[in-house]
Amino acid sequence: MAAKIPVTIITGFLGSGKTTLIRHLLQNNQGRRIAVLVNEFGELGIDGELLKSCQICPEQEDGSDNIFELTNGCLCCTVQEEFLPTMQQLMKRRDSIDCILIETSGLALPKPLVKAFRWHEIRNAATVDAVITVVDCAAVAAGTFASDVEAVEAQRRSDDSLEHETPLQELFEDQLACADLVVLNKTDLVDGETKAKVEELIKQELPRVVKIVESSEGQLDASVLLGFQAAVEDNLDSRPSHHDTEEEHEHDDEITSTHLILDRAFDPEKLRRQLQTLAQRQEIYRIKGFVAVPNKSMRLVMQGVGTRFEQFYDRPWKPQEVRQTRLVFIGRDLNSLEIESHLTSLTF
Repeated sequence: MAAKIPVTIITGFLGSGKTTLIRHLLQNNQGRRIAVLVNEFGELGIDGELLKSCQICPEQEDGSDNIFELTNGCLCCTVQEEFLPTMQQLMKRRDSIDCILIETSGLALPKPLVKAFRWHEIRNAATVDAVITVVDCAAVAAGTFASDVEAVEAQRRSDDSLEHETPLQELFEDQLACADLVVLNKTDLVDGETKAKVEELIKQELPRVVKIVESSEGQLDASVLLGFQAAVEDNLDSRPSHHDTEEEHEHDDEITSTHLILDRAFDPEKLRRQLQTLAQRQEIYRIKGFVAVPNKSMRLVMQGVGTRFEQFYDRPWKPQEVRQTRLVFIGRDLNSLEIESHLTSLTF
């Protein structure tokens, strides 16, 4: 019997740097033939398009590539609808694939996805090599997933029975509890003392000894991320979840996504300031997308976590491509009309 295809699940909260990590891995694959399955919260497929733009994945004879997009928003909730057919399609090509990467939605639980690898349709052909949880060090330090780091530590020391968890914090903790490796990303944005406090907070959430590695812009060697041979689907008892007793996990219905497609260009700095203002007015967790810039032949990628933004040009616009600005917003109780009016009123 042919060896099982190793599958690495990349999980982590919105904006932690999962796609950047995978892009770097694809561009430095050391000869590995890697297929990528991307699950997005939102309809525009920004992450899938970003991975395709790294121009590493070769096209197959039928013109397809090795990037597969699922747009149902959450693998843990709708894992059978698109996931199983896609995995069966990949397993038919197992002779031309060395490993599979699955990037989960930033709002997905990894454990239900791992359980899918126990299904008889998948079990004999694929195994979960490892779950890698990517953590945005600067976001955690800023209190995105918990209140002030020092306050949380003091609170836990004083009274272990206190429960002040939000559903989002539970999600963050579940992503850590399932990890075989934690990638502490964006460490360049904090000082040494803050980084040490975040590491200590993470260690408190880990149910067993798990290595934590630092990363800046997802630049880690493939040998660090692949080859664990953990067979995670056979080892789930040591990975507790807040949702173990639930029949079915349901996301907070108030967390939604909205998107804008605008046939116009923007000055990057003006747009960034407007988006930062929007992030202060509304509870926006993540902004990402492509921006057309006046008199620029390349497409700008703009990504934001809270009010912190980063941007880079990923590739030239294609000759027949419409130069649109496409943005996805993910957050709670989003006011899409305010978002649209805020941006359409912006002048060059």
